Amino acid sequence: MKADPSLQRELLELAKVDAELSRVAHRRRNLPELTEIAEAEKTLRERRDALVAAQTAASDLDREVSRQEREVESVRARADRDRKLMESGSVSSKQLTDLEHELETLARRQAALEDDLLELMERREAVGADVQRSAAEVDKAEQDLADAAKRRDEALADLDTTQARREADRAGLAPRFPEPLLKLYERVREQKGIGASLLRARRCGACQLELDRSQISEIKAAADDEVVTCENCGAILVRTLESGL
Repeated sequence: MKADPSLQRELLELAKVDAELSRVAHRRRNLPELTEIAEAEKTLRERRDALVAAQTAASDLDREVSRQEREVESVRARADRDRKLMESGSVSSKQLTDLEHELETLARRQAALEDDLLELMERREAVGADVQRSAAEVDKAEQDLADAAKRRDEALADLDTTQARREADRAGLAPRFPEPLLKLYERVREQKGIGASLLRARRCGACQLELDRSQISEIKAAADDEVVTCENCGAILVRTLESGL
């Protein structure tokens, strides 16, 4: 294949644009913000699970406190009824003795229930503190996630701008080349990642390998408009004064 040497040199500009587009695509796939977001989402899920667990424990204790308060109130009401019945003077001496015994029993029962209630309320207060702490951790995790998402969006916006500019550059460069030359370039780029590179000091700029003597001899013998390629990676080798031929 033949192509004007000046056109072959312009392939280096196209390769430069394509290299930047490749870097943009690689960076888009490997943004550190994507890892930050994944970690922030995991942390947020864990914090939310902890908050739900604390809220569930608090709700269970609320029900237990309410049940215990009703039990205490029931014992108090029963004691009040017994005292009123004793004070009415309408009971026999045997009933009075039974009521006095029952009031002693109710007093012990009320004291035990109130002790249990106090313990429950202390536990509820501690769990309430857990709920507040977990809620604060959820708020922080949500903010961390929002911050990471913002940084990702800003980075993607920058990449979009760079990509749009380089795609415009490419759209202006590609039509300059003959179709056979462009097809060769595109085929090599698709297979190897780099379609054309400078031959500098007998070294391929694409694979960075030094060409052997036989290939250097073939390239030296080739006409200036002959399109030559690297036998190692297949990239189109653009010859300039830097090639050392």
